[in-house]
Amino acid sequence: MALNIQTLKTRAITAVVFVIVMLGGLFYNQWSFLVLFSIIMVGCLVEYHQLMGKINATYAGAPIIYKSQNILGSFWVMLIIAGKGTLYQSLPLWYWGSFIIYLLIIVLLVTIFFYRPKLGYPVNLYSALGVLYITIPCAMMVDLYDHSVQFFKGPDWILPMVIIASIWINDTMAYLVGSLIGKTPLSSVSPKKTKEGTYGGMVLAVIVVSLGGYFFWKLPYQTLIAISLTSAIAGTLGDLLESKIKRKAGVKDSGSFMPGHGGFLDRFDSLLIAIPAVWIVLFLFF
Repeated sequence: MALNIQTLKTRAITAVVFVIVMLGGLFYNQWSFLVLFSIIMVGCLVEYHQLMGKINATYAGAPIIYKSQNILGSFWVMLIIAGKGTLYQSLPLWYWGSFIIYLLIIVLLVTIFFYRPKLGYPVNLYSALGVLYITIPCAMMVDLYDHSVQFFKGPDWILPMVIIASIWINDTMAYLVGSLIGKTPLSSVSPKKTKEGTYGGMVLAVIVVSLGGYFFWKLPYQTLIAISLTSAIAGTLGDLLESKIKRKAGVKDSGSFMPGHGGFLDRFDSLLIAIPAVWIVLFLFF
């Protein structure tokens, strides 16, 4: 029992710190937001490389300098996306992005010259997938932060907050509903998830986010429904995708950065798939 209580305390403390850091990064200003999602991006990429190394021996043997290209290139994408927006033009982000490109080229040439025999199709494929899976969604979130006024006529943080709140509420409600009435497994990838819990979580997330956003901030309910529903559906798929990756890698958690809660990918797996889905829905239909 003592062990369970200690584990519960650890999880609770980690959760409180996690929420404080997330909310601080979201609410303070655009720079704290950029730093927050840059840290999330790097943390997820590092864990992604570790998981791919467990899945594929060739990738595990790839030199660190090669994998660092992923992170350097990701920083370049993040700075370029931020630099084109209206909120970040007080600093020359495009200039910094150009500096990273020069550094990236040097690293690339060194890698090709010294390590070409160790690189191959699997290594390059996994590296490219890492950019699509992690870098692009994080950059899209920075872009959505810059477009909050366009879609909601509200504070800069409101659009990212709606997406994150939709995922948190969906996860919480899915767990509660599944614990109460869940009987039918949703997928063999994640046996603990049930159809009842999943669908119940989605419905409740849409209701809570839409009503809360409409009555407290006077946000358009059509946009709230679209974002919350898209986030709930895509977030669930993101959770299943990461569960599949971890199963293939033979691990329970993607990392141990957050005691009692796993790693970066464990915390942000839903968000990584929800962000591009919401981005596409907003720019296509609103």
